[in-house]
Amino acid sequence: QVQLVESGGGLVQAGGSLRLSCLASGRGRHALGWFRQAPGKEREFVAHIAWSGVTNDYADSVQGRFFISRDNAKNTMYLQMNSLKAEDTAVYYCAARPLWGSRESEDYEFWGQGTQVTVSS
Repeated sequence: QVQLVESGGGLVQAGGSLRLSCLASGRGRHALGWFRQAPGKEREFVAHIAWSGVTNDYADSVQGRFFISRDNAKNTMYLQMNSLKAEDTAVYYCAARPLWGSRESEDYEFWGQGTQVTVSS
């Protein structure tokens, strides 16, 4: 069992930055991912990072603006979000699955409660 708690969301102006954190507790080696869901839209993939931290992947919409990292000693994953746009407004969720990341939300076993990110234009 893995428990995930997101933090760091908030209100920011377009062009600004935020850093999200995901604190993971539980046993096992898990890849971690970020997904987001805007009102009236389906949940979509943002980024994922393998247990080792070596392999990561980004959605095209955030490539070059968002950066995923993890500190396994602190059981924490981060998402640095730069050059934020109004279309980045969503609830951001942290998710976990064994070892390797995936772009598919169905592949993830464990989910956090989410943190709201609102970008004003």
